Amino acid sequence: MQAAAQMLRGTGLPRHRAVAKTLGRDRWFSAVTTHVVGQIGTPDYRLQFKDASGKSISPWHDIPLKAGDHYNCLIEIPKNTKPKMEVATKEEANPIAQDVKKGKLRDYHGPIFWNYGMLPQTWEDPNVVHKETNCAGDNDPVDVVEIGSETLASGTVEPIKVLGVLAMIDDGELDWKIIGIRASDKLAPELNDISCVEAKCPGVISGIREWFRWYKTPDGKPLNAFGYDEKALDKKMALEVIEETHEAWKKLREGKSERGKLWIGS
Repeated sequence: MQAAAQMLRGTGLPRHRAVAKTLGRDRWFSAVTTHVVGQIGTPDYRLQFKDASGKSISPWHDIPLKAGDHYNCLIEIPKNTKPKMEVATKEEANPIAQDVKKGKLRDYHGPIFWNYGMLPQTWEDPNVVHKETNCAGDNDPVDVVEIGSETLASGTVEPIKVLGVLAMIDDGELDWKIIGIRASDKLAPELNDISCVEAKCPGVISGIREWFRWYKTPDGKPLNAFGYDEKALDKKMALEVIEETHEAWKKLREGKSERGKLWIGS
């Protein structure tokens, strides 16, 4: 048991014996808690979210996109870990679970070097083809690569500064990768746009691009591609992507877009 606890601490994932964890400080969601169901490392594991009254909420639909001048980011995968944790978009209340492929829990073949998560209240519409890339959305919330100095646990909600975006194309689908940094990170005051990342954190953008280019190849998949001549686009473009996908999410929730098997609440 002690060895298992040490392993969990090393992954940055919540221990299955924990009942609840308060998210954030002095923010609207400070009363929101996470609740573990099942045992981590099994297909039954779920990290559920509840409000102050104990009511189940969806981290995708009920956590607001904006946090003052910043944007809320829900961390799914802590940096330097391998289990592919993600918001279960097709399950009731959208808990965080480990992805399953062909009946097996999915791990990356090597650790991801940044905190990885998503922007709530966004959706990449698979019914809309993007003019520049000629690809439709991947049917998921918009992904975030958080480049801050600290490891953030799965289920953490943090306001981030949006810095830029990569237009990844995965199996013919557009899969935007927002690049951001936790607003309270010690480096955040020095980073205001993607050009600042290039200047202050050399190698980070190319590292993100190459990690996502290659990460599926051990499974026999082809290299992922990137639109816009593989450039990391600036903050202005990233904010446009966020606005477009937020509007797409609104249409999804209003029943104006085909939901398929997605769980979008009542």
